[in-house]
Amino acid sequence: KLTSLALQPVITPELVQGRVHVRCSYSPSSPEPPVQYRVLWSRLSSSGKREQIHQETTPQPFSHVEMDGTKLRLGDTVFCTVTAFRRGTPEQQSLPEDSKGFYAGIKFFPESLEIAEDGKEHVLTVLSTVPIACPGQDDSCKITLQLSTEDLGKSNQAPGPPDIALSACQVDLVPGPCSGSSCAAAMVTVTAVTDFAQDGNRLSRVRAQPVSPRDPLWRAHTPRDVKVTVRDLPTGNCYSFTDPHIITFDGWRYDSHKIGTFLLCRSDARAFEVHVRQWDCGGHHSVTACNCGMAAR
Repeated sequence: KLTSLALQPVITPELVQGRVHVRCSYSPSSPEPPVQYRVLWSRLSSSGKREQIHQETTPQPFSHVEMDGTKLRLGDTVFCTVTAFRRGTPEQQSLPEDSKGFYAGIKFFPESLEIAEDGKEHVLTVLSTVPIACPGQDDSCKITLQLSTEDLGKSNQAPGPPDIALSACQVDLVPGPCSGSSCAAAMVTVTAVTDFAQDGNRLSRVRAQPVSPRDPLWRAHTPRDVKVTVRDLPTGNCYSFTDPHIITFDGWRYDSHKIGTFLLCRSDARAFEVHVRQWDCGGHHSVTACNCGMAAR
């Protein structure tokens, strides 16, 4: 009987004559030739249901489907389902076995991030799960991605300025041998913008868009974006106002009526300082100084 075969189908990407394909491989633990395999290929539709794209019967322990941009496109999640049977007795067949879903295209890892307004950098990897074909075999064989950020705000607020900053606006995916789920990868760091506003936790997203690739397969691809939750942290505030009243970070209050340029604040941890210029602003009975300029680094 063939019902107990462990076929364990697995989908992997590969280049076949310069064209991107996905390959379904399966290996029965105890092959009993002559055996045929029925391979059914399907993809997830936008409604989340599987739709059949290809079916074949083969004696080989693998099956290929090309990413042709119509039946199978970048951005699709593809499955293969394999059934084994003996030639001449198709009624004696194994139970159909499913592969795991394989996402073909560009994606971010991790797929979501939660970061805080603490100045720390978080590594975001953007990768292609399929090989990058090089039509002309020239030196500029790569996919350039334009990266952008967008603030999604909160459910009860309109979006505001971006809540996150990236270390690069463009990255290049350069082809290399496929390893694990990656055939090309680049890294970028994400930092939360410290905005000194008590605006709660906000949601942002990072998008990647291929920049005018030659291959039409990539031109039509819109990669999945990555959601970034920015956790609000309380920030320190200090003030110098009118004829200067000064309130320090720890709440200490005093007045300064001196004329000149002064160092108001300096960080020991990073290159950050604030200078203030105080000038005579016409006190009738005594010298009164007012803020008339400032410089921040």
